[in-house]
Amino acid sequence: MSLTVYRKAHFNAAHRLYRKDWSDEENYAFFGKCSNPNYHGHNYELEVGVTGEIDKNTGFVIDMNLLRDLIKEEVEDSFDHKNLNIEVPDFKELNPTMENIAMVIWNRLRRRIDEKYGISVKLYETPRNYVIYDGK
Repeated sequence: MSLTVYRKAHFNAAHRLYRKDWSDEENYAFFGKCSNPNYHGHNYELEVGVTGEIDKNTGFVIDMNLLRDLIKEEVEDSFDHKNLNIEVPDFKELNPTMENIAMVIWNRLRRRIDEKYGISVKLYETPRNYVIYDGK
């Protein structure tokens, strides 16, 4: 029997959505106020799901303390109170849209979580805008 367990977390971060090869006017026409050259911020809410079999010895799918620590190390310590465009190397050449942020988080966690588990990332940029990424 396979189950999915979830861990919630959050981080606050600033970013600017823009293309370097476009003018400020072109960026504003497409990305609107999210292309502000002085950046803007969000209070991101994150849910990480881990899918797998229940371990007969522990009764867990995964040790939630381990999952908590991985999220802290790979996401909160790296992204919280940072300017994603400037301070997070993953976004040096990648536009930090919520879609790209979710994929970066998934990739960071995938490297640290055993391949026997499925993982998903649900990232809320606002209470009404969110993305789900499961590596597919």
